[in-house]
Amino acid sequence: MNLSWLEDFLALAATGNFSRAAEERHMTQPAFSRRIRALEEWLGVELFDRSMQPARLTAAGDWFRPQAEELLARVARVPGEARAFAEADASTLRIAATHALSFTFVPGWLQALEPQAGRGPIRLVSDVLQRCEALLAQRQVQFVIAHAPAGAGGGLAAAGAPSVRIGQDLLLPVQAPGAPEGALLQFSDESGLGRIVRQALGAELAGTAARPVFTAYLASVLKSMALEGRGLAWLPQSIVGEELAAGRLQVSGPAHWRLPVEIRLYRDANPLGAHAEAFWAAARALAC
Repeated sequence: MNLSWLEDFLALAATGNFSRAAEERHMTQPAFSRRIRALEEWLGVELFDRSMQPARLTAAGDWFRPQAEELLARVARVPGEARAFAEADASTLRIAATHALSFTFVPGWLQALEPQAGRGPIRLVSDVLQRCEALLAQRQVQFVIAHAPAGAGGGLAAAGAPSVRIGQDLLLPVQAPGAPEGALLQFSDESGLGRIVRQALGAELAGTAARPVFTAYLASVLKSMALEGRGLAWLPQSIVGEELAAGRLQVSGPAHWRLPVEIRLYRDANPLGAHAEAFWAAARALAC
């Protein structure tokens, strides 16, 4: 359907006169009549009773008249709404963070950054690392916050995303007292924490009697399973500190199973808006 057909329809509905409406629409009457007929064919109904002069709206035409007016009014509002959205979006920081950090590290870090970066609207997406990486590649977000192996350059860094270390953590093999030996609670493939464990210890674990008994992509789920005594899970110290202090979980395995990790802020390699660039500069100034 051509939107100009709606304007043709409203012009004819106002006068009932094909000649006058065609003149108003700056076209010949035959061309105007063809456009009205094309609209009726698209809708599958007769809009005008042509058996009388002036032409009158049919019942379907009466119904369609406010629909046409609303459609044209809606279209007229779109450019202004698009500009308003673009202006708001330009000042909104779009950040993706992994689940494990969204509920622990990110809120406090953003608050600490406010004196340098200032306050402003932030849109935070919480997801697995694989999805966060895709959002950054598609430029749906400007920044990603995720765990990374200490000193490693894989993942987003290998894809050319600049990054800065904004925190530190420790990935600990933990289990509840009395948990069965050799039972592993592991992260699924799309998890960034699982990626770190596999890179560091995958070959070693494959040569042991350890066996996966449960797989999930959320650290909070693996934590719950570990607390229930279902097996051993590698979890960030930042989310199991209280449980370790209370003795509900304990660190197990050899010392080299304790994996130092960094918390890094990755950014789109392309130039960003002024607000996002100021945020990046403040994050770098606060980097540890």
